[in-house]
Amino acid sequence: MPSTFFGLSIGNSGLYASQAGLNTTAHNIANIETEGFSRQVAKQQAGTALRVNSSYGMVGTGVDIKGVSQIRDEYYDLKFMKNNTMYGAYTTKEYYLTSIENYFNEVKLEGFLTNFDNMYNSLQELSKQPEDLTVRTQVTNMAQSTCDYVNSLSTSLGRLQEECNFEIKNQVERVNSLAQQVAIVTKQINTIEVNGGTANDLRDQRALMVEELSGFATVSVSERIVGDDVGVTSYTVKLDGQTLVDTYEASQLKVVPRDTKVNQLDANGLFNVCWSNGQPVDLNSPTMGGTLKALLQVRDGNNKEGYQGKVTASAGDTTITVTSTNKNNVEDLNIATNGIITIGNREYHYNGFAVTKDDTTGEFIYEFSLDEEIKVDVNEETAHIGKQIDYKGIPYYMAQLNKFARTYGKAFNDVHKSGQDLNGEQGLDFFNGVDVVTGKNFIFDKSPSDEGNGYLFTSKTGAYAGDYVDEPNFASYYFLTADTFEVTKAVYTDPKKLAAASSIENGVANADIIEKLLALKDDVRMFGQGKPAQFFQTLVAEIGIDAKQAGNFAENQKNILSAVQNQRLSISGVDQEEEAMGLVRYQKAYNLSAKVISVMDQIYDRLINYMGA
Repeated sequence: MPSTFFGLSIGNSGLYASQAGLNTTAHNIANIETEGFSRQVAKQQAGTALRVNSSYGMVGTGVDIKGVSQIRDEYYDLKFMKNNTMYGAYTTKEYYLTSIENYFNEVKLEGFLTNFDNMYNSLQELSKQPEDLTVRTQVTNMAQSTCDYVNSLSTSLGRLQEECNFEIKNQVERVNSLAQQVAIVTKQINTIEVNGGTANDLRDQRALMVEELSGFATVSVSERIVGDDVGVTSYTVKLDGQTLVDTYEASQLKVVPRDTKVNQLDANGLFNVCWSNGQPVDLNSPTMGGTLKALLQVRDGNNKEGYQGKVTASAGDTTITVTSTNKNNVEDLNIATNGIITIGNREYHYNGFAVTKDDTTGEFIYEFSLDEEIKVDVNEETAHIGKQIDYKGIPYYMAQLNKFARTYGKAFNDVHKSGQDLNGEQGLDFFNGVDVVTGKNFIFDKSPSDEGNGYLFTSKTGAYAGDYVDEPNFASYYFLTADTFEVTKAVYTDPKKLAAASSIENGVANADIIEKLLALKDDVRMFGQGKPAQFFQTLVAEIGIDAKQAGNFAENQKNILSAVQNQRLSISGVDQEEEAMGLVRYQKAYNLSAKVISVMDQIYDRLINYMGA
């Protein structure tokens, strides 16, 4: 049979329950603007009824508070992280592609087209008065302005690549920091919950950090109870399938600068990302996403046009021959003069390479000199330099600039060298590159497309087989790159060396070579896109399309992410009006419980003080 004062106990339980509800509601209201906070509720449950020896059998004992729980929906949490990964990738691509587009957009203002037209306008004037040194100087100046524009594009892309590289380092450091914090918070959560508590706010903090991680890369989360439901859980965060956090332990990523380049115009010291134990992290994995993959694609993207071919070699060889490559013309060859070549799954450092051309097939045959011996026999094994990254990133656009400089420069030089200057000497190369060691211009003595068997240049000296071995300034157009593209110094400083006529025997007023140079402007066979100007216009349009597409995807993903967040907030978010109603509801419940105690007090007063009178 219940105590005589049982009613007071019931009323008291109501007071405590209402107080707990008020406190929880106050906590929700206080955190209404807190990022990542989830609405909490006090879980009430009727107290265990007592059996009594009476006709009604059982009697209630009031209310119990079973705990304070947070309201979250795992489905929307996972959906948010997945979309946040995609949003991070698209916004990163949009930013960098827009930057590239801004560099090339000068084509519409005072960039390539303006300089290119100015150069040809000056050539047109020279055709009228080829002996005029002032007009000749104007031609070389306008030509150099065109070169300067190509140089500036190359420099801008190089700086953007360095910015991408630096951002990869920053984000790797942030991932490491978040991983450590998740491990620390997980330990705090288990410490609290093993004693029967519920660490709701710490769980919110952890979830917020994991959501930030999902913007950097593809992450997955799993939590399971350890032991006999004693409040300890195992919490695992995986980054693209690899464990980043295992409950209290956080793995760390690190960036390792490359000792060599993949492409000729790559910035120095580009980072590879790996785990602290040295295992590489494949940021280009098909299942990887987020800003880290987007940064890699922008920094290293080559539109799957990276160097690759087939190798047959024996163990112990230090020289390998690569055939059946995808690079059979110099204009498209952009591998570094020394670097890493991967054969099968093994990496070898090469210190130089030589190129021959098969007259029958037109195929380029490459011979690489290695720093170490081949480990095992290989037969028709695939060899590649760098990775095939299916994205038009900075290396792709640098390669296009190289292609323009080489293709147009060679066509212009071939015509110019067929003429004579004002001194009656054979014309020099008009467009050139610069040897980074000597600072001298090259002499493009032989043409890659015209040579047959035995055509050869080496990446070490630039010389051809058997020719000019002691004259490293004789070189292939491989050595002409967008960053050093210029008018040959000898021509630029002495306008008399500009060749305007095929021969000055008929007088210096002859300008047949200038007429041929003028015709190059409308040569639709020079590039696959048509005329030289159309090559640049197509490139600009290509960048614009890619940037626009990235912007559209980013905007669409932003809308999707916002919709998912709104759905999530409708469940776990704090609603101001709902909490205000809760305050009133708990206040009334509290008052009623207090009234119960007051009534019981009056009853007990009558019972104790007056019943015995």
